[in-house]
Amino acid sequence: MPLQNRVIPTGDIIATPHRGLFTGNRGIIHDPATKTLLKKRWSSPAWITCLCEFRGWRRPVMGRRSWTELFFLDEATAFAAGHRPCFFCRRDDANRFRAAWEEGNGVTDVRAREMDAVLHRERLERGSKRLHPLPVPVEKLPDGAMVVRGDYSFLIVQGRALQWSMEGYRKADGAIEDALLLTPPSTLRALGAGYRPVLHQSAVEA
Repeated sequence: MPLQNRVIPTGDIIATPHRGLFTGNRGIIHDPATKTLLKKRWSSPAWITCLCEFRGWRRPVMGRRSWTELFFLDEATAFAAGHRPCFFCRRDDANRFRAAWEEGNGVTDVRAREMDAVLHRERLERGSKRLHPLPVPVEKLPDGAMVVRGDYSFLIVQGRALQWSMEGYRKADGAIEDALLLTPPSTLRALGAGYRPVLHQSAVEA
């Protein structure tokens, strides 16, 4: 039976056998004895996105009283949920993200904990996912942005909307002009400033 450790664009954590391209964490939010999630969905404002393979290290998933291993379809999904690149296992990506964040948000010398504080305000509202109005029409959003309309989440790539699923992306059916923004606004501005997230192969094929 799959563990409840797959993060979807709304930030919710579900059980599915599909793991995705990235892992990451929000601190310790599981019981290692039962390998089940606690009631809380984060224990730290540092929500990070990590490599699934790094220096040959292996971890028993949810097997220790340390950070809870979560999984994401791709980096756009992680961004939508409110995560950022890890400065340990993804240092180059994290530094590129910070540079784009600074340019897009008009700040300098920003530290990881300062980005985390902004993201924590932007991703949550009374403990639930915070949705934002679109700053521009859907087709003008930067590549990697994600929006939600009803029960469905969509990735924007070259002005096209692709519907998200646990397995990957497919072309959206119909217009989604009345969608709301899932990607935190500060991350969206980093995307607009040139950061290119790693996307699932299906985003290229759709």
